[in-house]
This record gives sequence, C-alpha cells and structure tokens, in this order.
Amino acid sequence: MDSYLQSVSDPSSHSSSPEMYAPAVPQTAPTISPPGNPDSRGPTQTVPAACLACRGKHLKCDGSNPCSRCLSSSSECVYIASRRGYKGPRKNSTANPNKRHASDSPPSAGSESCPMLLGAQVRTTVPASMATFTRAMTIPDAPVSPFVAPPVTNSLQVFRTPYAQDINGVVATVNSQAPQRSIPEQCIDAFYFYFYPGHPAVLPKAHIMNMAKERNIEHLLAAMRWVGSLYLPIGPARATFFEETMRLLYAPETPKDGFLVQAMIIAIIGLDGCRQNDKARDILSDAERIAIELGLYTRPYATTHGCGNPRLEESWRRTWWDLFVVDGMIAGVHRQTNFLLYDFTADVGLPCEEHEYLSGKIPRPMYLEDFDDQLFSGEDREFSSFAYRVASIRNLGRMMRLPGSGFSPEESVDRIESLLSNWRLHLPKSKRDCLNKDGQLDEMMFQAFMINHACTIILHQPLSQLDSSPTRDVTACAPHRAVQSGDNFNLHTRHIISAACSISKMVTYNVPITSHTHFFTCVLTLSSIVHLSKWAAVYFIQDEEDLRQQIRLNIGALNKLSSVWRAAETAGGQVKGVAQEIYRSRKAQQNNPQFWEGLTHEQIRSTMSVDEGIMSEINLLPSAPEQVMPPP
Repeated sequence: MDSYLQSVSDPSSHSSSPEMYAPAVPQTAPTISPPGNPDSRGPTQTVPAACLACRGKHLKCDGSNPCSRCLSSSSECVYIASRRGYKGPRKNSTANPNKRHASDSPPSAGSESCPMLLGAQVRTTVPASMATFTRAMTIPDAPVSPFVAPPVTNSLQVFRTPYAQDINGVVATVNSQAPQRSIPEQCIDAFYFYFYPGHPAVLPKAHIMNMAKERNIEHLLAAMRWVGSLYLPIGPARATFFEETMRLLYAPETPKDGFLVQAMIIAIIGLDGCRQNDKARDILSDAERIAIELGLYTRPYATTHGCGNPRLEESWRRTWWDLFVVDGMIAGVHRQTNFLLYDFTADVGLPCEEHEYLSGKIPRPMYLEDFDDQLFSGEDREFSSFAYRVASIRNLGRMMRLPGSGFSPEESVDRIESLLSNWRLHLPKSKRDCLNKDGQLDEMMFQAFMINHACTIILHQPLSQLDSSPTRDVTACAPHRAVQSGDNFNLHTRHIISAACSISKMVTYNVPITSHTHFFTCVLTLSSIVHLSKWAAVYFIQDEEDLRQQIRLNIGALNKLSSVWRAAETAGGQVKGVAQEIYRSRKAQQNNPQFWEGLTHEQIRSTMSVDEGIMSEINLLPSAPEQVMPPP
C-alpha cells in the first residue's frame, strides 16, 4: 500500500473560477465550512500530557479524552500525570496563526512528502472521528471545485440541478445560522451533489444513513467520502479518506456483499479519473469477480437480498447495471480491457426512472427481453433513461466483439452502424434529447447519447480518410490510432465529424460540467482528435466558425473538468498543445505560395482569419493550473 500511495504523489492546485454554463434557476450546494481559520483559533493551547498509547508510539497527542488517535484506532486512552511539571498556559500569550497546534495535521516535510495541501492556504483540522494522516501517505489529489469559492465563509452559492439535493437530503438552504458540518459530512454531501447523478446506484442519502445504523457499510461510506472529497478543499484530510477506502475494501472484516461492489464501483471511477488506471483495473477485476460470485446479475438476487424493501431491491439492480456500464466505458475509452461483463447473460431487471427511485415509488421492473422485443410485441411500454443507457453500452460491447463476427470489415461496420442508428431512430419522443419533462438535464440520457457518439467515432475512424497523425500526442485516454489520409472525405469521415460535433454541443447544456460522469473527459478527447485532424487537413474550411467554437468548447470543458479530475488536466493540456502545433504548422505552410493555389482572395482571407481566431480564443483559455505548494 505504501508503494502505491507514493506512486500517486503528483499534486496540483487549481484556482476556482465561475461556472461558464449556469442554469437559469440558481440552486445551492452543500455548505462547506472553513477547515480552520487561523484568526479565530484564540490563544495557543498547550497539551499538558499525552496518553500512554501516543507516548509509546512517540506520536503527538491532542490531549482530548479519548484523543483522536485512540478514537480512530479503537484503543484504550489512558493518561497519567506528566513528570515535566506542567505549570499551565504561558501568560500574555497571543494567537500565532503560523504556529502549528497539537490538533493540526502533521506539517509537510517537503514538496514530495505532503502534496495534499491545496492552493487555499488554510490549514485543515481533521476531526477526531477520522483516521490519522501520516507523512508518508499521498493520494491522487484534486483541486477545489470551480463552483466553490475559497473557504472563507460558511455560505456558498452555486448552481445545480435540484433533484440530487432535495430528496437525497443534501443541504439545500445555506444561512449563517446553520450549524457547521464536519468534514466527513461535507464530503458525503458533495458525493450526492456532484457524483451521484452520474452513477446513481447507492441508496439515497437519508436511506443510506439509516442503513449504516443497522449493518456494517463503513467501506461504502469511506468510498463515498473519498470521492466526495475530490470536489472540496479539505487538504490533507483527503489522504486519510483515501487510505481508509483502500484499507476497508480489502479488510478481512468487510462483508463481501452488494455494498462492497458499490464501494468498489465508486473507487474505480475515482481512481480512473485521477489517472490511476492500473489500480482502477485491478479493483474492477475484483468487483466483477465478487458480483458474479454473488449472483448480482441474476433476477432473484434483488428480491432475496432486498429485505422486502423495494428501494433496496432497485439499488441492487442498479448496482449490477452501473458496474456493467463502467466496465464498458473503461473498455471503450482506454481500449485496454475487453468488457468482460458483456459476455454474461444477465436477467436482472432494468432500473426505473430516477424520480421513481428517489421517491420510493418503484414500478414493476422490466427486462432486457422486454426492451429488445418492444418493436414487435405490440405493447406500448416506456423504458427508463437508465435502460437506454444500458442499451447504448451494449452496442459498444457488440462493436468490441467484431473480430469474431465472420463478416468482412465493411459489412461488420455497417452491421454495427445499423445498431447505433436504430438506437437513435427508435427513441421515444421523451428521450430524444438530454432534458426531462421538467427541462432539467437527464444525466442517464446524457451518458446514453455520449456513449452512442463515442461508438460512432471508434467504429468509423479506422476507415475514415481524416489523417490522425497531427494528433498523435493526444494519448491521455487511449493510445494514438493511426489513420491514413485520402483524396476525398468518404462516408466514414462524415460519420466521425458529425459525431464529434454532437459531442461538442453536449458541453452547452446549462449544468456544471463537473456534474457529469468523469468519462465525459475521454469522449471530449475523442471529439477533439477529430476536430484537430480536420483543422490540420483542410486548408479552406467551409464551416470555419463552427469548427472554431467546437475546439474552443472542448478545451474549455476539459479545463473545467481538470479542476476535479487529473485525467482531464492531462487530456486538456495535450489537446491544447496539439492545437498550438497545428497553428504553427499552418502558419509555416502559408508562407509557400503553392498553399493558396485554387483559392480566391476571399477564401485566403477567411482561412487566415479562422486560424488566428481559433488560436487567439484558445490561448485566452487558462492552461492547466500550475502546482502551488502550501506554506511551510
């Protein structure tokens, strides 16, 4: 574990910035209490004695009874009189904000030993209920959410879709009279506020907290706290949450049940977003094995383990299908796994709509055979957005099994394109865009469309005639895919250009970018590769204004996502670097008179204008934030 923790010690700190796409109706985020204001600490308190456990380990003790270390390790906390003749606090002592208190986290021994302190230069006091942070421990760090100001006040206003905070119990009103919430509570709130809408498998907040009183689900809560902490400026406390998550996932006392699978799914997504892909794949393999051993993919599992609670039964169905989707997304965007779960015949029920799950009004589940037969059964059935998300990822699985299909390459591509087109053509009216009937973003349909467009690019790009060599350095999500250029754009080229444009338009929905699943990062990167390849290949661009906006949208969205996900920071930097290189190459080519042969003066002026316009707008976008080290 120590070697792994050391391997993820690449810290960064990002400044907060206003959200570029705010919805019409403002909502409020979870209250984020200041981790510790030096000006409000009062006189420095001296600890008169350390407990025996801390003395024996030569560790700092905070003097509480029991102290935080004993509390976190469930040890007996015993004090004896000190031999040093403690005489009480010094007279005329004044508050020194630069002096470390006994309850503070250990100071950094250097830039390599404690990368967890963020740009918000406030030291964090870790609650006694949390495990102790150690100097050797580092985790994949993430900066302050771009929608949250530096932690200097108790009330912060942000924008968010309302359903995740109302029914789930996330703080929906913020005022100065509200009691301060502990850091673990804030992280749970952030999990439900930002992360949960994209992967809604666990029970809603109020119900998960009640469940925690009845059975051991600390491993699940630990994973939720860690992922929630990625969105908040909590400094070194994040290392504690990460270490606790990794320990509990594999602790001997942790029950191997559906709650463990849920915890693993959350950890997989968090690790993948923090660019710890190898570790994410290891846990994915374990989660798949446990889910299969449990029979989570079978119809009886939900009712057998649902304890007669319809909402819990629905949670188990969602757990299998969310694991199925995550397995497919990792296989599709990284191209290093084979979508193992696609080959299992699952007869578990399809999930219901989000509002039905959150309200507890769970309808009788429908199944994959119902979905596949809907056109021929003559029955008028409405399937959930989650079901269309599952159907979209199944098409990705079919595409990944092409080599053994027995068809020629062209016939194989045509066969899969028929599946992708049929998925789009047969959507009911209520599912033809990413908004629900109330005008709010439907995240499940957002992901379903996102997967469909990504499949189109992955499917058609090898047969397209858009030279991909200018984008060979964009490898943050997957290895470079070499595609040779052609004299004319064929049908496959038109398919990938259309899909890339559709992905860019998805950025414009009026919700915070970080409320989407982190896998949107790699789909944006796919889209950017197509846009940049087109810009590099085409001298005179008919749709120059559209191309400019699409490249700018993608880089801007990646920049926003990088405030939480390190994978987006890397991808955004690579995309921006390639854009700058293509610009320099085009400028050099324009010095050759043969470059302009066959173009009118108006076309020449337009081409030069669009090149400079794209780069001027891209250069105005902030680069990935530089590392800012905490004060000594």
